Amino acid sequence: MVSDHLNRRKLLVAAAGGLAAAMAGVPAAALNVNEARTLVGRLVGDINAVIASGKSENAMIRDFERIFARYADVRYIAQSALGPAGRAAARSDVEAYTVAFQGYIARKYGKRFREFIGGQIEVTDARQLKSFYEVVSVAKLKGQSPFDVRWHVFDKSGRDLFFNLIIEGVNMLATERTEIGAMLDQANGSIPALTAALRRAG
Repeated sequence: MVSDHLNRRKLLVAAAGGLAAAMAGVPAAALNVNEARTLVGRLVGDINAVIASGKSENAMIRDFERIFARYADVRYIAQSALGPAGRAAARSDVEAYTVAFQGYIARKYGKRFREFIGGQIEVTDARQLKSFYEVVSVAKLKGQSPFDVRWHVFDKSGRDLFFNLIIEGVNMLATERTEIGAMLDQANGSIPALTAALRRAG
């Protein structure tokens, strides 16, 4: 009986080990179009709530920064904007720059979204584009024709996040690469000096 019990136990352990080994080769579920659309739906819902809140500009900007930190791949956007200069920089300098960039981008785009007071943003479509997804939304503002706001979403960091924003054809990543590059030139290539300038910008 003891021998039978041990044999059954060995069999169960072996089966569990085989299952674990098999599962180790199964990739995690990848981001899909519905998940990308759902993410942006929540994001847009949070933005609409801030727009309708009636808060002061400073309070709205703080809310937009929290939204940006929650839904955006801040590190990717910041490093993409910084470009090759970031690869040769000290890690502590890049970390400080990333924090400053988050505040800068929240102020800059938060002020743009604040212009939407009295209107709202509505998600209308989503599709796959190469290795990421584009979620299309429409901004409906009083006294203006509706216009597109497009969100690019991926899970490169292991989380579903947006990494680019296109408002009326203006591409955030492309714009910030140009502007951060110009600011870095003004700072004579110094990332700490760029970081200080970002804290005052936006």
